[in-house]
Amino acid sequence: MTGVELLPDASQTQASKRVPGWLTTASDHLIELWQSGFNGVPSADGAQFAELNANEVSTLYQDLPTTPGTKLYWRLYHRGRLGDDTMALDIGAPGATVEQRRFTDGNTAWGYYTGTYTVPAGQTLTRFAFRSISAAGGNRSIGNFLDGIFFGTAPYVVLTKTAVPAGPLEVGDVVTYRITARNEGGGAAENLVLTDAVPDGTTYLPGSLRIVDGPNAGAKTDAQGDDQASYDASTNAVAFFLGDGATGTAGGSLPNTETLPAGTTVEYRVTIDRASGGKEISNTATASYENRLGDTPEPLTSTSNEQLTQVKPAADLIVTKAADATTVTVGQTVTYRVTVRNAGPNDATGVTVTDQLPDGLAFLSADGTSGTYDPATGQWAVGDLAEGATATLVLRAKATTAGLVANTATATGNEKDPDTTTNTDTVAVCVEPAPSCCDPCATRK
Repeated sequence: MTGVELLPDASQTQASKRVPGWLTTASDHLIELWQSGFNGVPSADGAQFAELNANEVSTLYQDLPTTPGTKLYWRLYHRGRLGDDTMALDIGAPGATVEQRRFTDGNTAWGYYTGTYTVPAGQTLTRFAFRSISAAGGNRSIGNFLDGIFFGTAPYVVLTKTAVPAGPLEVGDVVTYRITARNEGGGAAENLVLTDAVPDGTTYLPGSLRIVDGPNAGAKTDAQGDDQASYDASTNAVAFFLGDGATGTAGGSLPNTETLPAGTTVEYRVTIDRASGGKEISNTATASYENRLGDTPEPLTSTSNEQLTQVKPAADLIVTKAADATTVTVGQTVTYRVTVRNAGPNDATGVTVTDQLPDGLAFLSADGTSGTYDPATGQWAVGDLAEGATATLVLRAKATTAGLVANTATATGNEKDPDTTTNTDTVAVCVEPAPSCCDPCATRK
């Protein structure tokens, strides 16, 4: 468009180019659009605006489906062309609209107006009509500029939260929490800030904050300068400043799903702590934002679905091994004492301690507080071991070969062991040759 253009309204389906969604009461069904700056008149919003008095005095309108009981917000800019022009806003059922307000403005500046309308019972189709009342100069085809029209519901942010992988998981696993914010209302959600308390029993993974999709996707995070998201160690929570125009300290503007269907998505990661073994991790995100369609900002909040992650039981098995004597002679008995303790956080099942006697030691006997020892396999079948419980095995063997004999005991169980550095212990015993005996015959004469 260059300057000004007259286009058919939406009813003229045969026209190759028309104004979608808008209708006019003008007999020629034409809508007049001006480009911003034409004849020295800048637009109030965007790059173009409409003139109600196109070729004749008329009403510009839209019919939209509505839900009875819903509170709708409207806003608009109005300006005179040659002087003081007056227009009216009519809202109601088609054929039964009611004047809501009149606007009179001169030709030196745009007037800005806002208001609300509650859809009455039974009204599922509502007409929003902008009617020319009068125009300076008396020319029926000149007057009443209109721009920045909005009518719709307040913003309504819906948060959807997922955890990847879904689980059940184990202690030490990393969980990625992903939250999507979609504005399913009408107006933009302003000053949008999403916060999420890191769940109890997990530890935030530094540098994992990321805006995945939507405005500012790929923006810097806490590891790169706190530009759009940050982690607060004092509150153990993450915060994302979201939407168009967001900064590192303030949220931006999130359009509704008609403009931005997918909304915006963020993520961060945590590591499952030992304390979460055998438990369920619960996590919920919250968003704060403002509805600025009215005269004063209205603070609003949204809460995501509760994301639950099951964690498999964990049992930290600690093995301690000792020998009654660390130096023996060939033929003597070596006595080992093997202890396995379950440091939790959950009960252990199927506990087995493998203690295979090495060459140079011959099995003699084994006594344990629980389970049985198999000398052929070297396995001590402890069985179940409650959190905090201890089992002990006394293992006896005969030293048969001189040298340094190392013997290792290793514990395993059915549950994840959060610290495998403690489930093995080794003891070395020095076996010396047996002392030689004098030949009694050598002393005879």
